Amino acid sequence: MNKQEAKERVEELRELLDKANKAYYQDAQPFISDKEFDDYLAELEKLEEEYDLTDPQSPTQRVGGEPSSDFETVEHPVPLLSLDNTYNEDELNDFDRRVRDILEHDNFTYLVELKFDGAAIRLRYENGDLALGATRGDGESGDDITRNIKTIKDIPLHLDDNFPDIAEVRGEAYMEREAFVRLNEHREEQGLNPFANPRNSTAGSLKMQDPREVARRPIRFFSFDLLTDDTDAEITQYQKMKLLNKFGLPVCEHFKQCSNIDEVHIQIDEWENLRHDLPFETDGVVIKVNEERYRDTLGATSKAPRWAIAYKFEAQQATTTLQDITLQVGRLGKITPVAELKAVELAGTTVKRASLHNEDEIHRKDIRVGDRVVIEKAGEIIPQVISVVNPDRVGRGPRFEMPQHCPACDEKLIKLGDDVDWRCINPECPPQVRQRIEHFASRDAMDIDGLGEAVVDQLVSEQLISNYADLYDLTKEQLLPLERMAGKSAQNLIDAVEESKSQPLDRVIYAMGIRFVGKTVARDLANGFQTMEALIDANEEIIEEIDSIGPKIAQSVVQFFNQNHNREIVAKLRNHGLTLMMEQKQQASQKLEGKTFVLTGSLPSLTRKEATQLIEKHGGKTTSSVSSNTDYLLAGDSPGSKFDKAQELNIPIIDQNSFLDLIGEKL
Repeated sequence: MNKQEAKERVEELRELLDKANKAYYQDAQPFISDKEFDDYLAELEKLEEEYDLTDPQSPTQRVGGEPSSDFETVEHPVPLLSLDNTYNEDELNDFDRRVRDILEHDNFTYLVELKFDGAAIRLRYENGDLALGATRGDGESGDDITRNIKTIKDIPLHLDDNFPDIAEVRGEAYMEREAFVRLNEHREEQGLNPFANPRNSTAGSLKMQDPREVARRPIRFFSFDLLTDDTDAEITQYQKMKLLNKFGLPVCEHFKQCSNIDEVHIQIDEWENLRHDLPFETDGVVIKVNEERYRDTLGATSKAPRWAIAYKFEAQQATTTLQDITLQVGRLGKITPVAELKAVELAGTTVKRASLHNEDEIHRKDIRVGDRVVIEKAGEIIPQVISVVNPDRVGRGPRFEMPQHCPACDEKLIKLGDDVDWRCINPECPPQVRQRIEHFASRDAMDIDGLGEAVVDQLVSEQLISNYADLYDLTKEQLLPLERMAGKSAQNLIDAVEESKSQPLDRVIYAMGIRFVGKTVARDLANGFQTMEALIDANEEIIEEIDSIGPKIAQSVVQFFNQNHNREIVAKLRNHGLTLMMEQKQQASQKLEGKTFVLTGSLPSLTRKEATQLIEKHGGKTTSSVSSNTDYLLAGDSPGSKFDKAQELNIPIIDQNSFLDLIGEKL
């Protein structure tokens, strides 16, 4: 394929993937499978890299770029004001009265929209292309998070239809409930504390320094306002919502034009009942004067417009009896206390259990068995115990004390460092065994198809396996007696287990379930140590020499391999022929031994991939960002911000010819 053919294919793939994104995220009518999407995206990424055809508006940019050390501050041309809140009908009627008094007539309508519980953001499109994404900040200025914004697949990189030259879009980033639950489950699997609610998780994700990590967060987006230089003076908020949708921006379907405040009250009642069935959190509605032409007349206070107000729903609370406190064992041994409650209706569901987080939290709220407690779902996915109804009453039960031994295996519980959580570190603890095997077999780890929760539970219950290394001892004959396991499915599972032996070292490290070691850290460890043996023998100081590894991760890795049980599992994996070393690349020389390169810009006759291969061929390595550890910046045309950073740090900057002289090669 020559460069022109590659360019044509790239344009074809970009158009296809843009349409697929819109169909999936905005129209909810996907026309290709996730696997097909991933394959096309991988093809596009490969072509863009090989033929230097990168474009800031390409779908590949949604996976994020290199990490940033900080965010630039940008001023908002029109302030992003907050809204005044109202909590009952009388206060809302007062708002309506004030609007009529200022306008001196009632010849206007209202638009009622759902109020999303997320993070407000501003988008700027120039000639249809996404040019800026920023946080609300203090309303006058916010942080430039454009690279993170580009990872949100709901947000188009280019507008559709007859878009204006400049379009300022206001909207809300949010997470759906189920996605938030999965995110927290994943964090707990990694030994991280769960997020309190989708709002905090969304806001925190948008301010992460690494766009690649933001891309992994399930952030969605709704737009709700549009500002342009040539806005029709007679436009309404209702028409704006239609325009936003026409331009390809996602708009929540729940907005309604109302003739007067009485209709607004009716709509609020309807949506207060609907909110329990929505896939996302909403904490109220926003009421706006629909006609744009009245907004200047109505004006604003120092912090809020007078033409709009938020009506907040009542917190979703209920009172019930705490019947018991039980303990739940996580994959990495974390012990979580759970409130066993007398069943109560809350937010459209029957609640029997609620999280108590940890022992310190129970003591802070002085929660005891037998108490009447208030539980809440306001902004929460899992019900939380908020408070005790009458903590001063006579005859309360005893103060809760965490048992000293694991409820599942009776192993003594410990606390690690300054961790607030108690843990069971017995590697043969049954709940942990099951969850570790499930993690080992998961898609991002060893990808063993057919090894789901039900099958793992049977394998452990029937004592066919006691750890994930035992999977490689299984036979088809052992599987056949299991429930819903016919001959073909048994053989498919055996084949999938056998196929997993070829997974690379970084996947094996991730699959082992070391606390704080996610996919990215596992890849860095594999690249840094090259073999499992070298990693096992490394101390904390050596592990910390890897750029991305800090003391917390290093300590966790050393603790993991200090356990004889885990070393025995590694020995079994080795005996079964798993890949426990990186594929060795043949070096032409050691001229670049120990040297770190960063590449930027378009080289005259080398693609980025070819340049990288040459660096590795002569013993060097490449990283994505310039730092004090960088030895050379290899720069081509249009080098970008890396060039400036290298100059600031006095890093040697070389062109293609100097690079070829350095390694003694000619093209």
